Amino acid sequence: MLHIGRLIRRRNKLRRVYDATPARHKELSIVCSADDDVARPSKRLLDVALGAASRARAIEFHVFDGRASSEAHWWEVWPGEHYKLLAALVGELGARRVVEIGTFTGLGTLAIAEALPPDGVITTFDIAPWRDFADTWFTDADFSSERIRQEIADIAKPDGILPYRELFEEADFIFIDGPKDGVTEPKFIQVLASLELRRNPIVMFDDVRVLNMIEIWRRLDRPKLDLTSFGHWTGSGLVDWNGRSET
Repeated sequence: MLHIGRLIRRRNKLRRVYDATPARHKELSIVCSADDDVARPSKRLLDVALGAASRARAIEFHVFDGRASSEAHWWEVWPGEHYKLLAALVGELGARRVVEIGTFTGLGTLAIAEALPPDGVITTFDIAPWRDFADTWFTDADFSSERIRQEIADIAKPDGILPYRELFEEADFIFIDGPKDGVTEPKFIQVLASLELRRNPIVMFDDVRVLNMIEIWRRLDRPKLDLTSFGHWTGSGLVDWNGRSET
């Protein structure tokens, strides 16, 4: 009974701290030691991260000018949101081929597209067309030049990647912004591990500090770096997919 009593007191204390912390939106998380993580950043990853963080300071978006949506203007928040970081990573990498998993309202897609070179293309995947989202930032004109392409497909399903294998293997940057349900992201990781990513892409995972993602991120045994302080407040994780960790 004493053990149960301690658990109840700890739970009540956690609830008091949670309720007393002022924030519009809160998420529970876990703070983990770094020395016993399964992977460390690579030198390349550190260089890319530092360069992108510096670039993000000067980014101003104009692609959203004149657009209407009831969604908040998250691209104006940095640090704290990842839109400027996404654009900065594209610029720092000189990325021409970008793949995004999770289109949603299109904020991330448009931020990335604005940073692409003239011959660059972003292909964004979702299980529902962009028109199905009431708060979308897209217009028909965004897809007229094929600079932005949307594919309706579930990459996490068995063989779901097969029609798009070459697309992923030629990507310079891959942004994974899926459901964070504790199930789908491990499938994405497994799928990527089955491919030959020839262009040594940086892969970015969103929300790596929320509870459903912490164990997944922690167990990812590739050179990685938590860049949350310069990205999304819920966690921005970068992975040098083909790299080697610094020792």
